Amino acid sequence: MSKKYLIPSTVVLIIMALLLGACAPEPAPTAEPQPEILEEEISEEPVVEQEPTAEPQPEPVEEAAPQVLELEDGLGRMVTIELPVERVISLAPSNTEILFAIGAGDQVIGRDMFSDFPEAALDITDIGGGWGEIDTETILTLEADLVLAAGLTAPEQIQTLEDLGLTVYALENPTNLEGMYDNLRTVAQITGHEEETETIIADFKARVAIIEEKVAGVEEHPTIFYELDATDPNAPWTSGPGTFMDTLITQAGGRNIGAVLDGAWAQINLEELITQDPDIILLGTFLYGGITPEDVAARAGWDNLSAVKNGKVYPFDDNLVGRPGPRLVDGLEELAKFLHPELFE
Repeated sequence: MSKKYLIPSTVVLIIMALLLGACAPEPAPTAEPQPEILEEEISEEPVVEQEPTAEPQPEPVEEAAPQVLELEDGLGRMVTIELPVERVISLAPSNTEILFAIGAGDQVIGRDMFSDFPEAALDITDIGGGWGEIDTETILTLEADLVLAAGLTAPEQIQTLEDLGLTVYALENPTNLEGMYDNLRTVAQITGHEEETETIIADFKARVAIIEEKVAGVEEHPTIFYELDATDPNAPWTSGPGTFMDTLITQAGGRNIGAVLDGAWAQINLEELITQDPDIILLGTFLYGGITPEDVAARAGWDNLSAVKNGKVYPFDDNLVGRPGPRLVDGLEELAKFLHPELFE
């Protein structure tokens, strides 16, 4: 072989390396690192926005029916009274005194013109009444829950008030202390003062028991003329049989000369008065007419009466026995002192 065709071995090796490099595959590009996925993110459900729902409405609550009392009043009428009774108008002094005595004075918003006891009653709105007309305009503005009338309240006044839409309850006119206690209980039931009223009644009964015990042994029962009205001194008015005055005089250890008359309130002529010849004369007229023992002694023919001769004519607070309320017990005590002063020395 000719020398010029020989290729050096080193050249051959270089050529082969170049050919191998050209045929080799390019390296695959490396993937970019992915963020780590937590299990919580994998398991979390996609949040779906919901439409706002209406707030649940409370079920309608039925209003409780008002409490009512069905009571027969002193006029024999069934009266429906809606409770609670918080605003009361009194049409009689005895009613006003009952309301204050049982602790319901703060509930009295109106009173008749003669209600003057206790003193706090004078601060309450005067609606007239008594022997005059009631002020219906004022009564309506007071917005009373109840109008408390008395057995002696004029029927036309009661009708007028009921025609105006007011509830009117008339207390019975009592003839004894038990009847007065019943009135206290009735008013207490209406106004919500039952518990304290029973305590008050127990105290009254204890005081009455003391009087009855003192007079139980007396042998003499003095006769009493109780003067109510002497406009005509020849025929004065007095308390007849079956009245609370008659009852109290008997309980106090005396005898009412008016018990022989007809009717609860009756006139006695001078001849009958002289025949009965009372031991004691009590002047209920003193409170209203200012009649004094001297006035009685100056009346024609009255100087023949034993009470006048012996100086036993006394002014008396008629409110204590003329108002069928809690002060009847005070009246009983005062009567017993006039009839039997020796028992209280």
